[in-house]
Amino acid sequence: QVQLEESGGGLVQAGGSLRLSCVASGRTFSGYTMGWFRQAPGKEREFVAAKTWSGLSIMYLDSVKGRFTISRDNAKNTVYLQMSNLKPEDTAVYYCAADRTGQGRIRAESYDYWGQGTQVTVSS
Repeated sequence: QVQLEESGGGLVQAGGSLRLSCVASGRTFSGYTMGWFRQAPGKEREFVAAKTWSGLSIMYLDSVKGRFTISRDNAKNTVYLQMSNLKPEDTAVYYCAADRTGQGRIRAESYDYWGQGTQVTVSS
């Protein structure tokens, strides 16, 4: 009932920036928590950031705090991940996800809808 589509990935040098976008369609995501996850080859899918609908709860992976910012425009059904000072270890496929319960969860299993992912590659 909800489709998510990410965009904005690409190849950047270390220290560079990218902004990922995720547009939801099918229904409004008002009330949903939106999250970003990433998965590098051979690694588990990893929580990156999440924000509840109200913005009262925002969570980040420790290693991205101060570098990444999650934001959302509920009227546009869009969530963003602004990534700055990118590091090679940030290289992964990034996925957006929606949690219909509206809780600020960090476990991938808690999310109901997923995008197809967008590749972020950071060269050293």
